[in-house]
Amino acid sequence: MELTRYINTKIKLSAEERSVIDAAFKREFYSKGTILAEPSNRSQKVHFIEKGMIRTFYNKDGKDITHFFFDENAFTMSLESNYFNKTDPYGREVLEDTTLRTIHFKEFNDLFNNIDVFKGFFFMVSIETLKRFSDKLFSLQFQTAEQRYKSMTDNYSNILLRVPLGHIASYLGITQQTLSVIRAQK
Repeated sequence: MELTRYINTKIKLSAEERSVIDAAFKREFYSKGTILAEPSNRSQKVHFIEKGMIRTFYNKDGKDITHFFFDENAFTMSLESNYFNKTDPYGREVLEDTTLRTIHFKEFNDLFNNIDVFKGFFFMVSIETLKRFSDKLFSLQFQTAEQRYKSMTDNYSNILLRVPLGHIASYLGITQQTLSVIRAQK
């Protein structure tokens, strides 16, 4: 969904506010497989996904581990770089041809401070994202591999159809072989 239309599903922007936000976020197109940022980056960008999918990932002992998936109508940015002035341990990879709206964090902060309703909107978006991370942490701590996979099929079935199985397995904290066994039982 287009950025300002998505924002208007959560809050009501004036025509002027829509225009300011629309002009501030630049539209960018990326091909499947593009690395937007390597792990240990200091990216100062905020991305909104209008179309496509991105994964965040890190490297551990030479293995590529999927941390999270972001698809349409999601924001992604480096919390470590933008808020804590540290390197971001996560890279970002485009998993399918993707249309992003991108803004530099300083400009994003300006919008945040100058458009009052944008603060409320971003607070709602942050809480929704925090809930998804909380659900993932719960599943990794308290669910079996089968339960994690079932939860993913129940809540994020669109991801299963769009992402390579190796990325799904590492996101779930299991091997690709274990994922194949679980899928075969269904």
